[in-house]
Amino acid sequence: MACNSGTCQSGCYRDSSNEAEEHPPVKIANEAPNVVANGRKSTELLSIAVCVKCKVNKTIAAAASAEDGGDFSGEDSGRFCADCFRSNLYGKFRFAVTSNAMISPLDNVLVAFSGGTCSRVALQFTHEMQSKAQKNYDASPDRALPVFGVGVAFIDEKAISAVSSDDLDRAIEKMKLILSDLAPPVKQFHVVPAEAIYSLKAGDAKDRLNELINAVSDVTGKEDLLEHLRMLSLQKIAVEHGYTKVLLGTCTSRIACHVLEATVKGRGYSLAADIQYVDARWKIPVVLPLRDCLIHELNTLCSLDSLMIVEVFNGTQSGINGLVSSFVKLLQEENPSRESTIMRTAGKLTPFHFNRMSEDNNYNDQVASQRRQKKYSLKTNDALPPESFCRICSSPLKISTFVTSISFDNAKTSLNARGAACCASCQFQVLPEDPSSLEHFISLLPPSMVSHAEDGDHLSQRQLREQIEDCLLSDNED
Repeated sequence: MACNSGTCQSGCYRDSSNEAEEHPPVKIANEAPNVVANGRKSTELLSIAVCVKCKVNKTIAAAASAEDGGDFSGEDSGRFCADCFRSNLYGKFRFAVTSNAMISPLDNVLVAFSGGTCSRVALQFTHEMQSKAQKNYDASPDRALPVFGVGVAFIDEKAISAVSSDDLDRAIEKMKLILSDLAPPVKQFHVVPAEAIYSLKAGDAKDRLNELINAVSDVTGKEDLLEHLRMLSLQKIAVEHGYTKVLLGTCTSRIACHVLEATVKGRGYSLAADIQYVDARWKIPVVLPLRDCLIHELNTLCSLDSLMIVEVFNGTQSGINGLVSSFVKLLQEENPSRESTIMRTAGKLTPFHFNRMSEDNNYNDQVASQRRQKKYSLKTNDALPPESFCRICSSPLKISTFVTSISFDNAKTSLNARGAACCASCQFQVLPEDPSSLEHFISLLPPSMVSHAEDGDHLSQRQLREQIEDCLLSDNED
């Protein structure tokens, strides 16, 4: 029924003939088989769907339907062809790297490799960026910009998992095959057992690690502790082999789950520190170039390019982490933009000062990269009080929470203070409930875990003293 209004913008006053002329039938790329849309079956629509970017090639979904191969049901599969999809995804990776100064020509990058989809794509894109830098270096007459190095690290968690030695050996051989198939420059492959974070003999270190894991009764706390130990292992590898950056394959989907997990666990204060492109709270800065990529996009790329995936330690999560993962997956099925919405909402939190590269880490000759970094730099709040870090997970703590447990007379913490100098999540899910067991539990922690937190604590104390120096009385004053 027409409204007969000349100012109506809805088009309801137009007759059907005009509407048909101005609004031709829409080509729907992701209709189910045998569903009729505007008089055409979806199979026919799939065969004529064209990439919205190049306007030439068929979309991924249309090509897959025509060849009757692969299940490409993602939104981008119905919009882009294979080449444009690959270019678009790599563009996200490259923009994250250049706009945040993640990699410079003088860097030596360690790629954390688990064999899964995310780390596989991270390795592939890093290799492509390195290969392009190598070609530019070879073509340059003066060869002013060197080529950054790339190494790959795999954490062997056989000591704390049910994976058999034969399965692990086969998986490692496949990983070596993946690296050997990559074009030069050659990438060093580090396979390091998880118990190597202890400076002990192999057998003693394995026993110490198992005793530490078994001392945590909470299922969620045990999973979180394992994640923190992986980061310590990567840091140890990077320090010992001279790497300057640790690159993780964390994607939007994983960050969306982490946002809800941290919220439920009471780690809202430190949440902003975990979801940025750069995390320089560690001795070796950690970067997340796949932060803007969804897991289904990465799965699609692996299917298109036949990238080998090696699943080793892929046990299902339980506890809070498992519930949140299932919840986010359900949300994503109902609305494909849920994960991106969760991450963008959390991205409004004010980052910490260590969520950007320090100026001394930048290569001075990268003028273009520095300009992009300045344009897209994070708006951090440098006026925030200096952070202290959790003894277990290295999450930043509110200075008011930590100062109550510090004795400034001798700059040492008591046993109770050590337990108090942990985030709420670690206090309730990792530390033992029995106070008498706390001392033994702390003795089981890797030295690197305690030393990193104490280094941050001493820095916080020193900076806090500087802030209140004018208000303190000297020894010779009344």
